Amino acid sequence: MKKKVIPILLLIFTFVIYLITSSGSTPYDYFVRLADSFLKGRFYLTDNPGWLNELIPLGGNKYAVVYPPGPALILMPFVYFFGDKFPQQMMAHLLGAGLAVITAQIAFLKSKRNSHFVWFFLLAAFGNILWFLSSNGSVWYLGQVAGAFFLTATIFESLKNKRPLFVSVFFGMAILSRLQTILALPLILFLNRNNLSKKNILYYVIPLGILMILYGYYNEVRFDSFFQTGYSLIPGVLDEPWYSKGIFHLSYIKNNLRVMFTSLPIFKSEFPYITPSWGGLSILITTPAFIYLLLAKLKEKENLFAWISLLLVALVTFSHGGTGFTQFGYRYAVDFYPIIFLLLANSLKGKNLKWHHWLLLIICIIVNLWGVLWINKFGWVSF
Repeated sequence: MKKKVIPILLLIFTFVIYLITSSGSTPYDYFVRLADSFLKGRFYLTDNPGWLNELIPLGGNKYAVVYPPGPALILMPFVYFFGDKFPQQMMAHLLGAGLAVITAQIAFLKSKRNSHFVWFFLLAAFGNILWFLSSNGSVWYLGQVAGAFFLTATIFESLKNKRPLFVSVFFGMAILSRLQTILALPLILFLNRNNLSKKNILYYVIPLGILMILYGYYNEVRFDSFFQTGYSLIPGVLDEPWYSKGIFHLSYIKNNLRVMFTSLPIFKSEFPYITPSWGGLSILITTPAFIYLLLAKLKEKENLFAWISLLLVALVTFSHGGTGFTQFGYRYAVDFYPIIFLLLANSLKGKNLKWHHWLLLIICIIVNLWGVLWINKFGWVSF
């Protein structure tokens, strides 16, 4: 009973912290609007307010939401019961809190140590930029939080219960939240390798296949193409200087790596002296504890497949023309955070946590608390 109560209490605790530190209702509530449209039998929005600047005109009074519809699908019950004014950021609070609890459970599966459960929970909940993304909940952030949550759930289910139906649905929802998470497939296949019998294979393939076909059909009815996701159809998007070579190009990798590893905060001569930059902040500053993932031994096949999947997802992420602004930290890396957490759990399993583990955790929490408060509560952020 205690094992079931603690995760629920931690979920509620984290949700409340995200709620308290939130910036309030986000105006970028594309997913709530899309959920409401789905409930009314439409695949498009019928209004185009000026601040929703990434809608795609379909002709007449119809506008397509470009982002994959996963978050809108999970919002549908909430919009049904609470109406089309349901605060979108609430879903980000819930999914972010859920991700933290599941990550802690993955760490416990690996180590069987309560100290690891606590350390990973605190790191996942408050020691990385998911705190900021989950507390804000705008369309861009919610999409990433949802993708990371469902990929984390896929990994947990693959490690513990190995129920094919759940693995398939979770992985499908991860893809429908962030398309590039499909490249985590090598890791998911490896984790389920001993469960791919003739009896089970259909339970893996059919739910995922249905979700992918429905997404393709969704694109077909919107853009007359099964494979057209719509990003290149956003009015004026290809005129932006950061997309000079298209939405994705290998030449963009260098700039994304620069933001991810070398971006610094803004230093000022007057109070508050140090502020976050909307342009980004190095992952080595926001979560220095990630350095421990380098201790994950490649001779262990699980780690090898994790690194392969991480690099595949990262290749797409780093090839994007934008670098994630506006943001705290480097938000695109969240697409492979669940894999980083798995590698961290593997690197620390069988080890007693030392003073330096807890020191780095405290630093991670302080940095992310600083970012959340400075941006959400005080507005002390700029380019």
